[in-house]
Amino acid sequence: MSNDLATQHAPITDLFTQPTSPEEWKCFQLSEDQIRHFQEQGYVSGIRLLDDAQIDALRDELSEMADPNHDGHDLFYEYHSNESDNPDSILFHALGAWRVRSAFHDILWNPAFLLPAYQLLGKRLRLFHDQLFSKPAQHGGVVAWHQDFSYWTWTKPMSHLTCWIGLDDATEENGCMHYIPGSHQWGLLKKTGLAGDMESVREVLTPEQIQDFDRKCPIVLKKGEATFHHPLMMHGSYKNRSDQQRRATVINVLADGVTSNFEGEDSPGTTNFPMLPKGQKMEGDFYPILFDPVEHLGNLIESIPTIDNL
Repeated sequence: MSNDLATQHAPITDLFTQPTSPEEWKCFQLSEDQIRHFQEQGYVSGIRLLDDAQIDALRDELSEMADPNHDGHDLFYEYHSNESDNPDSILFHALGAWRVRSAFHDILWNPAFLLPAYQLLGKRLRLFHDQLFSKPAQHGGVVAWHQDFSYWTWTKPMSHLTCWIGLDDATEENGCMHYIPGSHQWGLLKKTGLAGDMESVREVLTPEQIQDFDRKCPIVLKKGEATFHHPLMMHGSYKNRSDQQRRATVINVLADGVTSNFEGEDSPGTTNFPMLPKGQKMEGDFYPILFDPVEHLGNLIESIPTIDNL
């Protein structure tokens, strides 16, 4: 068994400098306007999270882990060299990199990520899981339209948040993410697949929801920038037909107090995911606390706007 970094619940490198006082946290906060945009539209984008040195470190580790024979492969929750099963439409997708490489472990404690995530969730943060996505130049595959929480119904209540972080510039040409603004208000829909058929979700939509696809919005980002979205946000990304690869990492968090709802069809769909008995709080080595507002913000808590106190 490889060395499992999940036992380390704090940064293990100096890649992400940690604030030493509540005042130092404030420079990472979202504005009230950004939080309102998230409330109304279901997302907020263009948030700078990484500098060039951090991007380079993450890219190097991703390159290592793209080889299925890398050390630590056994620790991934899921690992798909090509989730689409089409050699002409490749989507590398894996869950669990934080257990395998130090930069992907430590990005979870990146303060530029943690404070905005707290503001948008409004609660003490725990890790749910991370993800890697990579689309090679010229023949990168799609990520079909979907809602994240349709894959997460084995946890309850719904108190989750997704952060998508670009390790390359994300453009319409290389398969950037798209949102349907306001679709987080549609309610939970049945999942219809993550790779292959971009439009498969249409079979579970109403005519009015299908019309809303006319408002789809490309999320163009510079490398190191991120977008945060609601767990019911309808989103997906198209093929990469450009000469540039498109790599990204995703951090999914949940509020402290969310419990396991593992039963029947409500399951992660993989035997490698660390499971807890139904009704048990999501906690322990695999779901560590990432941000505690009392501990990190102290008497500044009331001055930091959150989704619950605007």
